[in-house]
Amino acid sequence: MALGAYVAVSAALFALGLVTIAARRNILYVLFGIEMILNAANINFVAFNRFNGDGMDGRMFAIFVIILAAAEAAVALAIVLNVYHLFGSTKPSDADLLRE
Repeated sequence: MALGAYVAVSAALFALGLVTIAARRNILYVLFGIEMILNAANINFVAFNRFNGDGMDGRMFAIFVIILAAAEAAVALAIVLNVYHLFGSTKPSDADLLRE
């Protein structure tokens, strides 16, 4: 498979992540959108490493992003659970009440 196919899949995944974040009807959807964007970056790292790189740089960046995504998911889900416990909803607009 050519490099263009990997980049096209990555661009589609990135766009889907942006649309998911923009719709933001639920905090969990926003988190899923962020995860899709991070996975699109991983596809690019590995694809460009395969076609243009000699070392393991792209794969190491991808592993680092996977570790970062796991930590982000754990912290974000803890925040979502706390917001749901306090407000009874997972809508981002309901969390604006924290400022008051």
